Amino acid sequence: MPKSCLVLFSGGLDSILACKVLQDQGVRVTALKFITPFFSYDLRHKERADAYREQVREKYGIHLEIVDITDEYLKMVTAPEHGYGRYLNPCIDCKILMVKKAMSLMDKYGASFIATGEVLGQRPMSQRRDTLRIIERDSGAEGILLRPLSACHLKETRPEKEGIVHRQALADITGRSRKEQMRLAKKYGIKDYPAPAGGCVLADPILSERFKKIFQKWPDFTPLDCVVAQVGRHFLLPGGSWLVVGRNKSENERLARLKGDADMVLRAMDRPGPYCLLRKAGDAEDKRLAAAICARYAKAGQMPVPVRLGAERGPGAEVYEVDSLPSQDTLAAMMF
Repeated sequence: MPKSCLVLFSGGLDSILACKVLQDQGVRVTALKFITPFFSYDLRHKERADAYREQVREKYGIHLEIVDITDEYLKMVTAPEHGYGRYLNPCIDCKILMVKKAMSLMDKYGASFIATGEVLGQRPMSQRRDTLRIIERDSGAEGILLRPLSACHLKETRPEKEGIVHRQALADITGRSRKEQMRLAKKYGIKDYPAPAGGCVLADPILSERFKKIFQKWPDFTPLDCVVAQVGRHFLLPGGSWLVVGRNKSENERLARLKGDADMVLRAMDRPGPYCLLRKAGDAEDKRLAAAICARYAKAGQMPVPVRLGAERGPGAEVYEVDSLPSQDTLAAMMF
């Protein structure tokens, strides 16, 4: 077996340490950073991807490849075989998918095994002993999936048996304490690393409920739907339209960048106000209501409020004169 491996790389300390422990034994490591609309999706842009790869190389001496698994992930996320965590996070199926994808890339990168930064007992759903075995079994990676940080507590793998890595030089970390990780970080001179926290928005209590409604309402949802869902206030209008209202300058600018070809833009014409996207537009009543909501969040002024729909400026736009604003109760009933 070649002395080369692929490591699933989240960017957190555990995955960094998994790479360093293996590099310490002379293994050539290629770190795989997977991206989906639910985590690290900004890295689909070449400039950001290049900058991130260079940052990882400079800080940690790790060669990184970025792999977009959006298509596979969207097929899995609505009905994961092993269910969800506390919210809408399909942690077990997520890891199975990533390991399978890594296996499909082994020949490309000349790798003989796969490694992860998983720590036995650290996470209650995805890092129990039985769950780690399920991930190995269902991904088809039994024997070639190594967890360098907990290896001494787990079944011996092929790279250990064949002498590619030496078991006694791997770590024996278990549980939720971070003391041993801190010790290893000091050993490898790693000072600047992210605090331990989940980076997946599917584990967010508010966003997970929004995603759940999107998956149910629009079964043909797109990656753009999943990204837009993470920005602004959201309203499901009676005619089936989806209205997104920016909450500040940063969100207004981001929504402008995220506008899809079929989306309509609403802006108050005579006063400062939010950037609003009308998506999956329904009937004329929805458009009028969307204009009223847009006016509701604009800076206070005299009524009526003219709201332009369809284009930010120029011909082709509809203009609605909003004479009354929806109440807070009405808004709350439509928010999701």
